[in-house]
Amino acid sequence: MLKEALKWRIEYKPEKIRWDDVAQEAETGKIYRANYFDKQGRTVLVMRPGFQNTNSVEGQIKYLVYCMENAIAKLDQTQDQMVWLIDFQKWNMACISVKVTRETARVLQDHYPERLGIAILYNPPKVFESFWLLVKPFLESKTYKKVKFVYSDHPPSMKVMESLFDMDKLESAFGGKSKDNFNYECYAKRMRDEELKQRSGGGGALLPPDRMSEVNETDLLVSDVSSEVSDGDSSYNCEIGSILEGIDEMQRLQLDCKGKMDNDVGELKK
Repeated sequence: MLKEALKWRIEYKPEKIRWDDVAQEAETGKIYRANYFDKQGRTVLVMRPGFQNTNSVEGQIKYLVYCMENAIAKLDQTQDQMVWLIDFQKWNMACISVKVTRETARVLQDHYPERLGIAILYNPPKVFESFWLLVKPFLESKTYKKVKFVYSDHPPSMKVMESLFDMDKLESAFGGKSKDNFNYECYAKRMRDEELKQRSGGGGALLPPDRMSEVNETDLLVSDVSSEVSDGDSSYNCEIGSILEGIDEMQRLQLDCKGKMDNDVGELKK
């Protein structure tokens, strides 16, 4: 998985995606980063699948990746996971795209493993149960076990929200007390201001320098490679090949060590 994630990041260059590249996808607020954290200091991504506004699978996935990179960059220093708040307002079966669903699951599981702390499905309609049965085969068991169904008219499930969030900061759409709502112009300004601040702080990467030591090993390795290898460099493919070969060797050595340890344990038991 490390090898494939690294290869994808080198080729896709998610850290190079800028707000202006995806601004059109963001107009309806179908995905946005909340301006608060949960009680554990995790970034909160709000997702509203009923607010889909484009037909481009490529554009939708690029915006998802942008949001993931942005959320990771803003994680509290003690955290490496995030919370997804999925709002089913306006959602119906017409919103479903199997292709987008499959590609979304692939990108999140293959390239952002273990980034999800918990996903809250808020007020999903009854018809969603059929869609959930369709989606589950695309998900790893450890992923769908992090999914919680919450209903505003079911007090026991609402306790999940109270345990996770400061209700004074949580939007009223999720049962909180805040009257804040998504505003595209304000959000666009916020994203552009953050990008400007990050660039003026050194380098063009989305991830700020003070968080570099905290990202997972794939993110760190790719950031180092990306800063040294440009698209026009004739040695680019050789660099990628060397890195991937190194990962192959590292994984082989890990397997060899595990096999030796298993043999040693077997001998001791005898």
